Amino acid sequence: MPAIRTINLKEGMPTVEEARQRLSIAFAKARQDKCVALKLIHGYGSSGVGGGLRVGIRKSLRKRRKKGEIHNYVFGENWSIFDEVTRDILENHSALKRDNDLDRGNEGISIVVM
Repeated sequence: MPAIRTINLKEGMPTVEEARQRLSIAFAKARQDKCVALKLIHGYGSSGVGGGLRVGIRKSLRKRRKKGEIHNYVFGENWSIFDEVTRDILENHSALKRDNDLDRGNEGISIVVM
């Protein structure tokens, strides 16, 4: 099993609510499979300021962490060895150091540690 499972939430251009439902299913499957981390592809948005899907998914991640449903998350633009949260994640899950989006500043993704 790869260190990180990729979930494309933007495929098919879903509404925010549809993407949140996909996210719930992905989290349940990840827990069942004892998956360590997920890379969520939500896109940045075509408006140049971040799309509704990106904003909605990130809001969901904040709520889920607060409720204890996920251990941690880091947004793609912060997925860097220079970010404190990323360093903490990599210290505990060194296999994630091989992720090809690490240090790329990709605002269209979020990394979630289950």
